[in-house]
Amino acid sequence: MSPTIALAGKPNTGKSTFFKAATLADVEIANYPFTTINANRGIAHVRSPCPCSELESRCSSCVNGVRFIPIELIDVAGLVPEAHKGRGLGNAFLDNLRQAEAIINVIDASGSTDIEGNVLGTCSHDPLEDVYLLDKELSLWIAGIIRKNWQKLAKRAEVGGVTHVIADQLAGLNINEHQAKAAMSTLRLNEKQLKDWTEHDIVQLSGELRQRTKPIIVAANKKDIASEQALNHITSSCVDAVKTSGEAELALRLAAQKELIDYVPGDNTFHILKRASEQQARALERLQHFVAREPTGVQACLNKAIFDVLRYIVVYPVEDENRFSDKEGNVLPDAFLLKKGQTVRDLAFKVHTDIGRTFLYGMDARTKRRLGEHHELVDGDIVKIVAATRSK
Repeated sequence: MSPTIALAGKPNTGKSTFFKAATLADVEIANYPFTTINANRGIAHVRSPCPCSELESRCSSCVNGVRFIPIELIDVAGLVPEAHKGRGLGNAFLDNLRQAEAIINVIDASGSTDIEGNVLGTCSHDPLEDVYLLDKELSLWIAGIIRKNWQKLAKRAEVGGVTHVIADQLAGLNINEHQAKAAMSTLRLNEKQLKDWTEHDIVQLSGELRQRTKPIIVAANKKDIASEQALNHITSSCVDAVKTSGEAELALRLAAQKELIDYVPGDNTFHILKRASEQQARALERLQHFVAREPTGVQACLNKAIFDVLRYIVVYPVEDENRFSDKEGNVLPDAFLLKKGQTVRDLAFKVHTDIGRTFLYGMDARTKRRLGEHHELVDGDIVKIVAATRSK
């Protein structure tokens, strides 16, 4: 199962354009609030160096030594203030975030839209307000779920323990007992009875849980029209922020799809393959100048979410450790995303449940060293899984 990332943000930030640029899914893009009503789902990819560049045989699954591994992307409804109270499409917006491991907050870095997503005549809105809005709405949403049936929860906590009760209450958000315990310990709430918690305690816990379970990456979008001052203001104020232009990336992806250009997502250059119309040629020239300064940032944003924030690694399972291939001789046919710290046995289950159940040991295909079930994998590992043969 691939990691799931959600795209969030107020209307008119270019969120749906970002989504289409990353997935090439057929979605509506328009300059009015709530273009996205029902969540759009698509497959995007993260970019990683392919190990085949160090092998004698090259694989057929990479592009110029670059491997693209699929992830799921959800484009949710536009966010407005007080979404946690159901305002706008608040309920749909928040429900669609439940399964996401991380959230990319697509903001209008140019400041040309207000907090509601209405287009302004000037670039006078502070984009950092949009950063704080999502954090606030998510935290208040979680707080609202914790508060439900508060008296009953307090009584249950006296019997079953505070941590268990809170984790059970938030199970629908994929928050487990370990995460609840860690967050409560940080705030020292595990030292208090649930019935003695204050409103401040609930809000603080909600914020802590949000940071742990729904980390936010900021896409400072529309960098093609935003000022350098505005962009630097965002990136210097946010730990995980990337300057992006969904519009430029979409133009490049569509041109590549039409075979006008040879473009690898994330590169800061591309090659024109055939003669274009005068209008297309001018557009491609502008894009060449734009990406020559730096890539569009869409690929970097996805990579930051998966590799830097969620700490995934890429591992390559093979059946033939000598040829680094499957039984048919395909070199490095598969690439899996696993969390840093996961083991060879975790990889076995990722390949197939039956292989995980009958797992015997792994083998490092490079060194031919035998790997035990608890061996922690590292990024770029090529591993053969040895499992027992089940009798019929």
